[in-house]
Amino acid sequence: MGIGSGIFIFVVGLILAFALQVQVSWIDLKVTGYILMGAGLVVFVISLAFALRRRPRTTVQRETIDPATGQPVERRTDEY
Repeated sequence: MGIGSGIFIFVVGLILAFALQVQVSWIDLKVTGYILMGAGLVVFVISLAFALRRRPRTTVQRETIDPATGQPVERRTDEY
């Protein structure tokens, strides 16, 4: 599940809680909508936390020196 599915679950909960005016004897649609809104919010926040999590990066600089002149030839930066 991702950010989009969390938003989708939240929107379905909003529709069930506020937009539908249907009475069903075996389920309370308002409570179901509130539960889905809460679940969608939780999924959204968890997905957002995982998406924004940063991995530690290591930067390595390499410099090649020309043996004949002793001057630096190439500087390269690699990130891991």
